[in-house]
Amino acid sequence: MSHVDDASTLPVTWWKSSFSDTGAQCVECGIVDAETVAVRDSKDPNGPALLFPRASLSAFAAAAASGQFGSIE
Repeated sequence: MSHVDDASTLPVTWWKSSFSDTGAQCVECGIVDAETVAVRDSKDPNGPALLFPRASLSAFAAAAASGQFGSIE
């Protein structure tokens, strides 16, 4: 994992989950290249972004969806 200080400098199209409300506390993702996905705070588009290997972020999302990290309710 690495990062950039200003997410707005990345040449990506950002998106949020379709489950997000318009005023919700959300993260946005953007595909940097075939191997890298960027993640940023939707409320701070000029703030930092974390850069993850695509396979790692995919594995994390699958583990979260299957409940491996417990419930957040």
